[in-house]
Amino acid sequence: MGEGNLGDDAVMLGFAHAAEKAGFEMTVMSGNPEETSRYYGFYTCPRMDFKQIEATLAKVDALVFPGGSIFQDTTSIRSVGYYAKLVTMAKKANKKVFLVGQGVGPLKTFLGRRMAAGAFNDADGIAVRDPGSLEALKELGVKKAARATADCAFLMPPPSDTNDDNDFSVGGMKAVGIAPRLLDRKTDVVGLFAEFCRLLYQSGSMPVLIAMDRKEDGDLALEISKKQGGRIPDLRKVMTPMQLQQRLRRMDSVIAMRLHGGILAAGVGVPPLMVAYDPKVSAFAKQLGLGGAVSMEGITAPRLLDAYLSFQKDRERNGRLLEKRLEDLRKQAEGNIELVVQGMGGRT
Repeated sequence: MGEGNLGDDAVMLGFAHAAEKAGFEMTVMSGNPEETSRYYGFYTCPRMDFKQIEATLAKVDALVFPGGSIFQDTTSIRSVGYYAKLVTMAKKANKKVFLVGQGVGPLKTFLGRRMAAGAFNDADGIAVRDPGSLEALKELGVKKAARATADCAFLMPPPSDTNDDNDFSVGGMKAVGIAPRLLDRKTDVVGLFAEFCRLLYQSGSMPVLIAMDRKEDGDLALEISKKQGGRIPDLRKVMTPMQLQQRLRRMDSVIAMRLHGGILAAGVGVPPLMVAYDPKVSAFAKQLGLGGAVSMEGITAPRLLDAYLSFQKDRERNGRLLEKRLEDLRKQAEGNIELVVQGMGGRT
């Protein structure tokens, strides 16, 4: 938490909501402890202050990693190294370690794979958010038993009611949320979504850009809008997942590259069309059962528009399917808490 990423915050909030109901008290590692405490009321510990982390570990009974794709080395091996170090610190302090709701990989480097395997093998309980992550653990040579659950963000409480229950529209047009993210330099995400927004507007819907990551996606939203004369509305100043869900539930649809853009939309009953740049996005689309994700490979703005219009034709059916599927996913996500409860010897 505390890094300005709404997806990371949603994972922690979902886990915390369920863990508190189970009787646990928590201290949360945060990149911005003051902000995390102010928005969410958690006791916090600076995530890069290893002396404070060591002192905090001495006071608690367990270290829990509630989810995310933290064991991956696509962006940098530093992520794997950081979280593997935390596991080592906890075990040296004779604390239990639970890795729940995990998305595993991609892990492409020898060192990354070795550190990740070591961390999972040291854990006292493992749960992953999709079947593909179970396979990834086997490929890593992890010997500990693991179960498939679902993302902890599905455990977030429903957002509070607002004074306006009407659909979110701009200029009388139904709003469609778009949650893009940057990729490598070869992929022109800005050009793709700028043109898609233009085509979407021409088709009768108003695009609204969603910044799931305050810095990275906020700058991206500005660049996309600039391509269209700065006229595309955005949600760059939404500070919490609850605020975002209040807006998402009033939208006609959501198109998401960002995994938790799709999860948060699904959580308030809005069927998301996922755009897959990573196996975790494809895995989530498969979990939802609303049709496969749109692949980024060979994608163009007209093709994305065609995929969206086709998806929208089945909106009512998808809405009914999503309602049933959400119930299953929430029950699966509760398995993350059950694993911790069992590992700690029952409810407190």
